[in-house]
Amino acid sequence: MRLNRPLVLADKVSSELSAAAGRKRRRRQTILICAAVAAGSAIAGFSAQGAEKGAWITTWAATPAPRWSDDLPAPFGVPEVLENQTVRQVARISVGGNSVRVVLSNSFGEKPLTIGAGSVGIAGKDGEVDPATLKPLTWGGKSSVVVPPGAPILSDPIALPAEALSEISVSIFLPKKTALSSVHWDGVQTAYISGPGNFTNDAAFKADSTLKSRLFLSDIWVDAAPESQAVVFFGDSITDGNCSTPDANNRWPDHIAKRLQEANRKVAVVNEAFSGNRVLTDGMGVNALARFDSDILSHPKVATVVVMMGINDIGWPGENAVTPDDKEPTAEEIITGYKQLIDRAHAHGKRIVGATLTPFADTFKGLPTEGYYTPEKEKIRVAVNEWIRNGGGFDGVIDFDKVMEDPAKPGYLRDDYDCGDNLHPNDAGYKAMADAVDLDVLLGPAK
Repeated sequence: MRLNRPLVLADKVSSELSAAAGRKRRRRQTILICAAVAAGSAIAGFSAQGAEKGAWITTWAATPAPRWSDDLPAPFGVPEVLENQTVRQVARISVGGNSVRVVLSNSFGEKPLTIGAGSVGIAGKDGEVDPATLKPLTWGGKSSVVVPPGAPILSDPIALPAEALSEISVSIFLPKKTALSSVHWDGVQTAYISGPGNFTNDAAFKADSTLKSRLFLSDIWVDAAPESQAVVFFGDSITDGNCSTPDANNRWPDHIAKRLQEANRKVAVVNEAFSGNRVLTDGMGVNALARFDSDILSHPKVATVVVMMGINDIGWPGENAVTPDDKEPTAEEIITGYKQLIDRAHAHGKRIVGATLTPFADTFKGLPTEGYYTPEKEKIRVAVNEWIRNGGGFDGVIDFDKVMEDPAKPGYLRDDYDCGDNLHPNDAGYKAMADAVDLDVLLGPAK
């Protein structure tokens, strides 16, 4: 769900921000009462209860976004509707627990979303689920639920012991003609779609088709260990893992989750990035300023936010770029956006860490969108990175620019870390990014 809270912006941010801030801000909090009514139970206010009692923590997330305009060069590639079909999705959690709850999102739906049945279990291979762990999802004790437009729905707690870094399978049955309107496009994980029928209780799964996007599944919670905390990673396609190997969990926050477990830190990793995200402007989803409260502050037990975003603000506008009619922001406008995120995090007692923007020289060279990079845009990136490093606004800095830059070609991504488009890292690059992060920057020294 999206909050309808007005933003107070500094003068240098253009009036376009205010217009964007008023659009499509729905996800977790303001619609909870409606979701609770739909579930037929008294789960309204679950987020606050979980935070106060320390009972739950988000162990995995995938930010929902609306279908984007055909004007964008990247095809959406997700069917418009499903009907009388089952969807099975797999997610690797960061911290473990003995019980789970699943959050489904109808954030951008214009009609009620009917879930005819659901199940959860420990994932096996190729869409299979360990039959000893397969359990039905319920909502207010009922096996089906209707989710209002704009709302999320939280399942009842399900007893399911799940270890840290294990994979959980979530299946939902869509009995009615259902528009796929709340989608995490760049899932980098196979979603399995059946032919006609409800197969939520089947351990094996015969897929009629597959996708690499997330459909309606937005969060998984586990019962929180004492003194556990969460770190939310707030970014674009580079944090979303674009160009990494599907089904391999090679996003750099995935590697951070593994490092935290190896260091015996009780820290959940929550990835609230999606490809194409911008700080100031909508595009392949809602801008960062608009979704900060709903996608960051709504999670229980958040200690730190890590922001790596801004390269699309720089690259998208301009001739032969992604959105040629958009106005190119100045470095100062992007920095002002950062300051807003910093102030809002601090107002809620959260640490906020800034990550520098990685090199992007010759991005999409030879393609219709090669205007994503220009020498003039590089000057903006350099100025933004200078402020992230030395502006004193963030509580900590992760200097990915220095990690990923080719020492022989300043401004260019290292060849051995480049997936081939001069912008996105490959698997080795994502691991190098994670390995370069000082874990103490995320939360402070271990106690």
